[in-house]
Amino acid sequence: MKTRIALILTLMLAAGTIVRAATNDVLTVAVFDFESKDEAVSGLGPKVATLVNASLSAEPQIITVERAELEKVLGEQELGLSGTVDPNSAAKIGQLTGAKVLITGRVFKTDGQTIIVAKVIGTETSRVYGEMVQGGSSATIVDLSSSLAKKIAADVSEKSDTLVARVETREERIAKLKKALDGKKLPVVSVKISERHYGPHIIDPAAQTELSVILQQCGFTLADDNSTNKPAIEISGEAFSAYGMQKGNLISCKSRIEIKVHDVATGNILDVDRQTSVGVDIAEQTAAKTALQNAADVLAERVVPKLAK
Repeated sequence: MKTRIALILTLMLAAGTIVRAATNDVLTVAVFDFESKDEAVSGLGPKVATLVNASLSAEPQIITVERAELEKVLGEQELGLSGTVDPNSAAKIGQLTGAKVLITGRVFKTDGQTIIVAKVIGTETSRVYGEMVQGGSSATIVDLSSSLAKKIAADVSEKSDTLVARVETREERIAKLKKALDGKKLPVVSVKISERHYGPHIIDPAAQTELSVILQQCGFTLADDNSTNKPAIEISGEAFSAYGMQKGNLISCKSRIEIKVHDVATGNILDVDRQTSVGVDIAEQTAAKTALQNAADVLAERVVPKLAK
């Protein structure tokens, strides 16, 4: 019996470690084709990108965006032009792909040396780090790409606090919303957000629940079809989540929420908004709900202050 309890506790601790890694340490990285315009290295750029991507995908703290996903989101033309990836465009690309870090660079030869330089770009902070490897005629592209990937992985791991924007705690977000609502009249609100997961059926609306919890914590009175209080504001919308990718025991899901805010008395639409987010966990169902919860959290920061008069 003691052995069984010890085993259960060990599994629980291991699961907790994985979840903490999923939420705090694991970063999504997108690797773009490296530039290789010089005749001496013609065609090596995409090969280097593929090799770097393969090496990074073996790193436990990194989830790489699949090339097929990049092509689908950005198109083959943009994917093949590493020059389009810079700090100015990084934020937009990060939103489209879900990547927190972008990797791009250049391959060239000089003085008999093959040189590969890489840029490590934070999509949220626009912070850029540079890395370089070089080798003579005996150095292979495989070896150089592997060495470069190790340097990139070290940057992502050790400098993540400057590559990724600091995430406010839930308590800090709620406190900020309360401050914005201080002294204002808070209307009765109803929330109805239908939800669907493209995969195994998942019950209970995570997006509606999260938004309702935030509203309640901010002091709003909530109403539904069984309430005696009639809502002055109705928030309605749709939400969906879908399986993203799996790395080891970790599964990522992506979600999107679209909402409208109605004034019940006039029928006017007060606000329209949408949000896409990602969640990571050891179970697909929990990852999907986490993705929806994260999207609802971000939506609430923009929508909730607009509800008060």
